[in-house]
Amino acid sequence: MKTSVLYISYTGLLDPLGQSQVLQYVAGLASSHQMTLLTFEKREALRETVLVTDLKVQCRKAGVDWHHLNYHNSPNMPATLYDVMMGVRIGVRLAREANASVVHCRSYLASLMGLLIKRATGARHIFDMRGFWPDERVDGGIWQKDSFKYRIFKRLERALFQYTDHVVSLTHSGEAEIRQFDYLLECPPPISVIPTCTNLNIFKPSDLARQRVEEFTLGYVGSAGSWYMFDQVALVVKRLFSTSPGSRFLVINKGGHEFIRRKLLLADVDLNRVEIRAVPFHDVAEEISRMDAGIFFYQSDWSRCATCPTRLGEVLAMGKPCLANGGVGDVERVLGETRTGIVINDMQPETLNQALDQLIAICGEPGVSGRCRAAAADQFSLREGIESYTAIYASLASETQQKPR
Repeated sequence: MKTSVLYISYTGLLDPLGQSQVLQYVAGLASSHQMTLLTFEKREALRETVLVTDLKVQCRKAGVDWHHLNYHNSPNMPATLYDVMMGVRIGVRLAREANASVVHCRSYLASLMGLLIKRATGARHIFDMRGFWPDERVDGGIWQKDSFKYRIFKRLERALFQYTDHVVSLTHSGEAEIRQFDYLLECPPPISVIPTCTNLNIFKPSDLARQRVEEFTLGYVGSAGSWYMFDQVALVVKRLFSTSPGSRFLVINKGGHEFIRRKLLLADVDLNRVEIRAVPFHDVAEEISRMDAGIFFYQSDWSRCATCPTRLGEVLAMGKPCLANGGVGDVERVLGETRTGIVINDMQPETLNQALDQLIAICGEPGVSGRCRAAAADQFSLREGIESYTAIYASLASETQQKPR
């Protein structure tokens, strides 16, 4: 018998991240479970009628019952509170209609909705945390540590860990930190580690090798603001251009093009050798195939121990090595153990020069594409992620049957 699951995501399905990290999971899980999906969509995204129609068709074909509410962000806290109240109201109705035995919640706000839905329906609750969100906001300069928002969400975080039925962490380092929380030492919740997974059927090396028309193309995929350290990325690009006259920089990003150009100009990067593009999710793999290697940097604050960059699995799955910084989740362990990239722990000029030399050398090694692909299959396989979630669903559904609502 299929487990009935209500999956709640505050990230919209129309966002690129939603298509990568919500739809791929839910569509895969729908083959074995009854999946009801509730997302929060930005008004401007809902105007993309072709994409909306396409996603509705994809969900229907996969057997996913997709419902969405409008996402609000102004005025800040009242808008968020309104979204939470509406999510609970609609979520309770959807859970009852589907007779959901599990409510699977992606990140903090969705998980807060899920706790209230759990109380109303008796469904078991999954806190799929995706990172230490309140501390990420502080580390990214969005909140202050002494602010009311931070304090209230740290209290909510404590409630989520104490009252959930299962925690999912993206990283082993994040799991280790959770187990050290003083209020969980005597009664920790069950915790599973499921990294940010990649659909290997979408992200796969091209049958035809890239026809190199440049000496070397470094690539960047995704957001660039807040904690992504794009200033340091720009420094690397400047050094690459200085040492490799024919090299190029390819950026795949939605909504941050002016910010990216400004940062590159401040670093004195020649924009004539830079290409910045926004493409639909289904075209991202093709763009990565044009790269020789990927680059991403994150602030290595405490909160980053629970971070698993989406771009890591996608770039490796395309057979491309990565340049990254340490102190970010399990990135250093993965790249080091699989020999699929270079990790640096400071931004000194000699470090950057050496890292670029090593990265270019790795890209020229025989078999590097297969090694990267194997690392992605071993570490970030969507199929294995779905199997892990299926095991959690089965365990929680069994508990629901044993404890009458």
